[in-house]
Amino acid sequence: MDYLLAAVDLGSNSFRLSIGRVVQNNGKAQIYAVDRLKESVQLAAGLDSHQILDEPAIERALAVLKRYGERLQGFHPNRVRAVATNTFRVARNAADILPRAEAALGFPIEVISGAEEARLIYSGVANELAPSSHRRLVIDIGGGSTEVILGRGHEPIHLASLNMGCASFSRRFFPEGRVTAQRMEQAQLAARGELQGISRLYRKTGWKQAYGSSGTAKGLLAILAEGGMSSKGITLEGMEKLKAKLIKDGKVIMQNLPGIKATRAPVLPGGLAIMMAAFQELKIDLMLPGEGALRVGVLYDLLGRDSDHDKRDETVALYQKRYLLDVKQADRVRDIALKLFDQLVTSGDEKEETALALGWAASLHEVGLSITQANFHRHSAYILQHADMPGFSNDDQSLLAWLALGLQGKLSKKNGFPATAMQWRALLCLRLATLLCRRREDLPELPIALESRGSMVRAIADKAWLETHPLSEYSLQREAADWSKTGLDLQLIER
Repeated sequence: MDYLLAAVDLGSNSFRLSIGRVVQNNGKAQIYAVDRLKESVQLAAGLDSHQILDEPAIERALAVLKRYGERLQGFHPNRVRAVATNTFRVARNAADILPRAEAALGFPIEVISGAEEARLIYSGVANELAPSSHRRLVIDIGGGSTEVILGRGHEPIHLASLNMGCASFSRRFFPEGRVTAQRMEQAQLAARGELQGISRLYRKTGWKQAYGSSGTAKGLLAILAEGGMSSKGITLEGMEKLKAKLIKDGKVIMQNLPGIKATRAPVLPGGLAIMMAAFQELKIDLMLPGEGALRVGVLYDLLGRDSDHDKRDETVALYQKRYLLDVKQADRVRDIALKLFDQLVTSGDEKEETALALGWAASLHEVGLSITQANFHRHSAYILQHADMPGFSNDDQSLLAWLALGLQGKLSKKNGFPATAMQWRALLCLRLATLLCRRREDLPELPIALESRGSMVRAIADKAWLETHPLSEYSLQREAADWSKTGLDLQLIER
């Protein structure tokens, strides 16, 4: 059965909405675009010297999101994914802006890491290209960051997200739009400095073809082609001609640049400097257009989540292997935690998402043991918060880290994470599951059952089992005392 998926890309320069129709062909799902919206928001231009996003930029963003929200009315939340990139990553007031943005759009917004953005970009480009066994290089110059990915097929080999973008570089090196030879040289040198950390590795690995995705690459392709500066794709020779023209004119004069769009003009100098630096550092001869990019990558990631190929499940399995986890123990804890959670919480979208997070946290709760047993839960939390975890947003990782951190020790609501009542119940289930699995043995049946009555949770335990498990009884009693400090009243009842 065909259905629709929607991806919202909140970039530093432009916002995009893509809607795709999922069609099953011979057991394989394909996505066909049915609607696309793009608006220039110039979000990064609203960042001041203290990385605070100003109100005019916020209002521009909210206005676009309200329009997108109207288009998305009627979509199930599981069929929409909105991702925010570099400007939301660096803005110090992002936590205040996100609730307003989500209210305008009508759907949750995920702030994704640079590595996750790079992975999704490569997925989007790769899914729009013909199949090939050769390695491919993909460069996406956004408003605030530049992603450089080298991969084969649909799998990335190297991922990099660099702290430079067409908007940020234009604002930094070309204030008031003034272009000079000295400013262009300074911008290129700065960009080459960012690229030097990855260039040797990428050149050593090698690739067959390079592709440029999103606004900067497409803008350069149009300008070079219509201006007669390049006969095919983006070349260094063609960009040198464009650079010379901008320096001669002293600024971007749209009448002198056929092919340029009005929204691209303010950020063209910065984007050009970065692309030229990439060609110089990575020794690129020719770059062709790469369609799809982030928004298409998000759609295919959604398609995976809607099937049996959720990227997050793959990442959890990879981390279990990387950190040499006891998978049998992780599975025990996961199964028991989810059974207890199902007893506590009725159905709903939040339950589904929280249950997924609980399952992943249980599967990875012992990653910190790879560092040391002492305070391993703190090490687990640090890894889950800061590691590159493909498929997971920053918010996803923050929730996993909070669950891991709360696994042991005293409980407190004053830890900086705005957990919901349901997430607190998930933490309770995780703590109880690890308590019951302390002997690292399979349990023939659950010795306790949970009942929820408002802010009170009753843990009903088999009396005979408690009498033969004094350590477990003692631990459950202490657990009940600890939870009284959180506002969630846990009572141990013997039957």
